[in-house]
Amino acid sequence: LKAVIIDDEPKAIQSLIWELSNFKDEIEVMQSFTDPEEALEFLASNTPDCLFLDVQMPTIGGFQFLEQLDQINFAVVITTAYDEYAIKALKHEAIDYLLKPIDSDDLKETITKIKKHSDRFLSASKLENMLLNFNSKYDKKRITINTDGKLLFLDVDDIIYVESDGNYSTLFLQDQKKLVVTKKLKEVDAILPEHYFFRIHNSYIINLNKIKAFIKNEGYVVMDSNHKIPVARQRKSDFLEKL
Repeated sequence: LKAVIIDDEPKAIQSLIWELSNFKDEIEVMQSFTDPEEALEFLASNTPDCLFLDVQMPTIGGFQFLEQLDQINFAVVITTAYDEYAIKALKHEAIDYLLKPIDSDDLKETITKIKKHSDRFLSASKLENMLLNFNSKYDKKRITINTDGKLLFLDVDDIIYVESDGNYSTLFLQDQKKLVVTKKLKEVDAILPEHYFFRIHNSYIINLNKIKAFIKNEGYVVMDSNHKIPVARQRKSDFLEKL
């Protein structure tokens, strides 16, 4: 198991690392931080199996830290010297709560919980990948989207266009419905069938079958929903070939 530790007290980090060294065959610390901002940057591109998180920190508190994460796909263990935060820890879906100074027996039980959490997450990921692969192989007109803890199966004909919003993407559907997913536009692009969709701009993917008009002199397309989508200059020739 790969662990990350966040605590504003270096001595507390050293103490926890020492305690975890007693279980080195089961868990190792991949990184530790006294600055929550640096930890946020790290977690944006790295996924540990678990996070040991102090509650009371001067810049960003532990629970505030969790609220700033786009997604939490690892086990969270709250560490603190005060027992008054236990209920709040549960509300933030922490799998365990350790009081400082951390007891070795308590830590052993926590590691067992982390293992179970990781196994469940791995099983869910395997199932999702199986469904994604099934759709991509056997049904070219449907895609599978993971959102809000559930898998949605969408007919590609229902998607008019997709718009990027940083780490999120919004799918604009028929009947003026919208679906926000925690995927970057390139990730959505990877699961959309090329025959039907084209990334017309850094911020947009369009359904080629849903184009109402192409205004060449102004450089945009009008979709069936009457939304105007810009055509990036560097993509214009490829777009015309697609048409």
